[in-house]
Amino acid sequence: MQRWIILPTALALAATTALPATMAAAAPTTAATAGAVEPAMQCPIGWDSPPEGRSTGQVPELRGIRSGEHPCYDRLVFDVPGSSSANPVGYQVRYADALLQDASGNPLPVRGASVLEVMVDSPAYDRQTMTPTIPGRSGQPLPGVDVTGYRTFRDTVFGASFEGRTQIGLGLRARLPYRVLQLDDRLVVDVAHTGNGNPTTPTQN
Repeated sequence: MQRWIILPTALALAATTALPATMAAAAPTTAATAGAVEPAMQCPIGWDSPPEGRSTGQVPELRGIRSGEHPCYDRLVFDVPGSSSANPVGYQVRYADALLQDASGNPLPVRGASVLEVMVDSPAYDRQTMTPTIPGRSGQPLPGVDVTGYRTFRDTVFGASFEGRTQIGLGLRARLPYRVLQLDDRLVVDVAHTGNGNPTTPTQN
């Protein structure tokens, strides 16, 4: 009488090479043995897309803006040394029909199917000397930020830095959920690749 020993999947796969052909054929088929492709990463998004946050005092100047790609979202980072959850950076984030330059109201072109306007309560210049800390030019891409090939970001445009706050326009492939995080020395804006875990189709380069 034959006795069957149930092995963990990894051990069972290793053991099939030593089993007789009849027993190997009887072994259960797994995704690995069938050569199946791993399923795509699921990204359930439940972000509340907060429109604004308040500063608790005078926040230091912006020292850099950079972007990054992540499995479920694209990220824009505002480097504000000295900021933290105890001394947060105020912000206003909203979807807009167009990016209108702060103060002047002049429309600025932004590539993409949707425009996310980000206002950060931190100047892109030194308050004492008025020397730019970020060499941004109104209506031009953010210096040193390249979003080519990103899944959600299509464009980043410097709007203005006026009266202690800085305006940025994010061009996106669609209107998607976002979140804002206050971390030590930086404010982060993440925009999801999908809406509620499902693909969102509108796109424009």
